[in-house]
Amino acid sequence: MTVRRLVLTLVMVVAGLAEVARPALAGQAATAQAPAATRTPDVIFVPTPQEVVDEMLKLAKVGPNDVIYDLGSGDGRIPITAAKVYGARGIGIDIDPQRIREANANAQTAGVADKVRFLNQDLFTTNISEATVVTLYLLPSLNLKLLPKLNRELKPGTRIVSHAFDMGDARPRETLNVNGRTIYFWTIPIM
Repeated sequence: MTVRRLVLTLVMVVAGLAEVARPALAGQAATAQAPAATRTPDVIFVPTPQEVVDEMLKLAKVGPNDVIYDLGSGDGRIPITAAKVYGARGIGIDIDPQRIREANANAQTAGVADKVRFLNQDLFTTNISEATVVTLYLLPSLNLKLLPKLNRELKPGTRIVSHAFDMGDARPRETLNVNGRTIYFWTIPIM
């Protein structure tokens, strides 16, 4: 292996693009790929059960004038449901390009691709200031890490709904149990 190929291999592995690098290093043309994740996801994708999605959106009193931001949107079920059931607009943010492809396909199938968008971005750096409702299914540590961003970027009264995980000492306005799963609800500012 030449030094150039060795350096290229190391750079590609460090960047997390080893799968794209392999065909090129074997002398084959690399096939076009979807944008790569900008970093490793903080959590593995575990879908929120649909009955929990339904209750999250009810608890947030979602309506047709709302803009839902789902941070860590996975397969897109929360923005898709908000658009299909309530006529809201939805934005899903996910760092995993595979999840974005899946969410876009699901939006097409549900007939709401004109009302939802899925962005392959980092939820910690994406501007979320247009949201009227933010949904989460992350981890307690990530919710706490997000708390300053939520308070800084969102307008007072913006509704925040989290499946399963709280925000430490920040007391929710409401909690709801759905078949053993907890939903937490706050409004901005969250103290």
